[in-house]
Amino acid sequence: MKIAAAQIKPIDKNIDANIQNHLRMIELAAQQKVELILFPEMSLTGYEREKAEALAFTENDARLSVLMEKAKQYQMHIVVGAPIKINSELFIGSFVFSPSGTLQIYTKQFLHDGEELYFKAGNSLNPLIEWRDEKISMAICADISHPIHFENASKVDTTLYLASIFYTPNGINESYTQLSAYAKKYAMNILMANFIGSSYSIEAAGKSACWNKKGEQISQLNGEEENLLIVEI
Repeated sequence: MKIAAAQIKPIDKNIDANIQNHLRMIELAAQQKVELILFPEMSLTGYEREKAEALAFTENDARLSVLMEKAKQYQMHIVVGAPIKINSELFIGSFVFSPSGTLQIYTKQFLHDGEELYFKAGNSLNPLIEWRDEKISMAICADISHPIHFENASKVDTTLYLASIFYTPNGINESYTQLSAYAKKYAMNILMANFIGSSYSIEAAGKSACWNKKGEQISQLNGEEENLLIVEI
């Protein structure tokens, strides 16, 4: 099974341009027979707090239809990030489009300091995706700083853990250490997708990467370029 992390440079608050960039990455992944592609945290909008409510997507947002069509066309799981409005509450979430045409939502469970002013932490939407021989769990950014998140994923026999993040150059090395250790401890493959460039006036580190079940890093991108990291598990 081929999986990919899409390392992109978001255009803050420009959803149309970001969707087009997602489609470009999806097309490239499809050419390589990728079956799952992961985008960074809030990839559809860029990382936003104050503007997030105005930019938010809903569960049945018409703007998502093109991504659903691509998931079906290419028989690919597509995981994208956005602020998501659910029952009048705002979450940082991931939309998970499946080849069968279903849509599931994951909501970030642990917030960074300051995010609680704009978003609600959520743990009720936490799907386990089963595909081929894999059981796939998701995380968003600060989730990976909490050991309980990995422990809970292991309790449902997760084999592939997807981390959509927005980490800076100062924080990326710590994330590498954490993800390597948990991959080994719980025998999970881990795929991480990060931004490059600046979002919310904060510089992103890039360096999207993948670890195998022994905790060994098997591939990594640089911190300067948009690119796809493709690995076979």
